[in-house]
Amino acid sequence: MYMSYTSNPKLPAVRMQAARLVLDHQWSIRAVARYTGYHPSTILRWVERAHLSNLRTIPTISSRPHHHAHELSPALVETILRYRAEHQRCAEVLHHLLVRDGYHVSIASVKRVLKRNNTSRYSVWKKWHQTTPRPTPETPGRLVEIDTIHDRAPWERLYIYTMLDVCSRWASAWPVIHIGAGPSVRFLVRAMGDLPFTIQTIQSDHGSEFSKHFTKHCLATGLEHRHIHVRSPNENGHLERFNRTIQEECLRRIPRSLRSWQREIPEYLRFYNTERPHMGLQMRTPQEVLRSY
Repeated sequence: MYMSYTSNPKLPAVRMQAARLVLDHQWSIRAVARYTGYHPSTILRWVERAHLSNLRTIPTISSRPHHHAHELSPALVETILRYRAEHQRCAEVLHHLLVRDGYHVSIASVKRVLKRNNTSRYSVWKKWHQTTPRPTPETPGRLVEIDTIHDRAPWERLYIYTMLDVCSRWASAWPVIHIGAGPSVRFLVRAMGDLPFTIQTIQSDHGSEFSKHFTKHCLATGLEHRHIHVRSPNENGHLERFNRTIQEECLRRIPRSLRSWQREIPEYLRFYNTERPHMGLQMRTPQEVLRSY
């Protein structure tokens, strides 16, 4: 009774016309099959459905199965929704609680049940960004990556804004106590004043410090602000490697304080940009790369 799915809009009418050749004009099944080019068993199914239909067409029935061999039982689905209503926690926590209580269910199944029943919740403050194509860093400033380093000690929280030009590997950094859209803008203005080239595209992750307010400032100053894909830090891989380098070669060798970092980081950046050879630049320095442009 069920036919393969098709998107041909004229096929429902063709089915009924073929069935009418048998029912009204007394054609044989094989004669209609030869006339239409369909298999006789197909024509027979169309005739059976035409007996049950009072329409001028025989609609297409989806081939999607009604059940799956490994589908969750209604009782388990109800249990997942009950856990969600009681605990108001995310799918990962609900999965842990279900397994703890003896239920056999995967984390993917829990997420699917919550999504199908419209119980998945997202923050109303979350801004979903449409990622634009990544520009090719052929010249300095074409693609500049920006990020933050979080150094959260119990006695004092310190952060470091970092920026790196992908083409020349020219780096900028500045320590702060608080991060946000405002401090991000101030760091960008400060860095742009020291850069020996003009920034065209600034690339960041989806952190709150690079929210729509930061984007508005970039657009107002003629910069393109590109967000990387969610959970894809490798798209900022050049800057992630610099973050590790500055921590290993600079921060671990000096006292941990804002005053000390403000004094020592600029000196390290001078060494990094003008004296330190880079394997990714064929043992050249960022300053030597800039001189070639």
